[in-house]
Amino acid sequence: MSNTTPSESVSTNTAGTPHPDDSQPAADRAYRHVKAGLLDGSYPDGHLLSEGEIAQHLRMSRTPVREAFLHLQAEGFLRLYPKRGALVVPITPAETRSLLEARLALESFAIDKITATTGPPPTSLGNELLTHPACDPSDLSDAEMHEADRAFHARIVAAAESPVVTDLYSALRERQLRVTATARTHESPRRSTVTEQHVRLATALRDGDAAEAKRCLREHLAHTMRAIGLNDDFPTGAHPTDDGPDGE
Repeated sequence: MSNTTPSESVSTNTAGTPHPDDSQPAADRAYRHVKAGLLDGSYPDGHLLSEGEIAQHLRMSRTPVREAFLHLQAEGFLRLYPKRGALVVPITPAETRSLLEARLALESFAIDKITATTGPPPTSLGNELLTHPACDPSDLSDAEMHEADRAFHARIVAAAESPVVTDLYSALRERQLRVTATARTHESPRRSTVTEQHVRLATALRDGDAAEAKRCLREHLAHTMRAIGLNDDFPTGAHPTDDGPDGE
């Protein structure tokens, strides 16, 4: 078992030792720490977490760590094995594909609405996105780029001003983060590809070109599929375009 820890889940002093934080219950701190590691890829699929190692790192007893593990098991992130630890439940290929198909459908809807109806003008939104950290991540850590990518796409969905669609998209957030952490698309050399895809998508939105924006989106999500080792073919119904199933 590795004692790798999330880079941003606890505060540290100059020696790298976590500071005790008594402002929140210990079980809540343990929960946030472990969940951060699950979402940023520090604790990858199939990793066996040690109750004792987590407790030692956070400078607390095992009891709150056990409570955190039980909470995360109820959420589907962990599977507990008595006297052995907690296994990070892998995201299956079918779940990954379904998630990316859902993203494609929801973000494509948002693009159509943004370019065809009222709301933030596509030019304004496109220019805003072109200055987004996800389009120029040179100063970002991998974890920060990971979050910037999520925020970039969430901004597109929010701009459609459809509360139900925004809520549906937000509900996918944690599974999205786990998938992109598994794909490691935010690390070199894949980061440059992701950045270029963001720029092309933002440029298409600035120009009000819905077909090109959706083509860029599909290419972007297909890149994630390939990085995970899945075929990047999306069902016809999952990528609506104005010009047919192939977007041409």
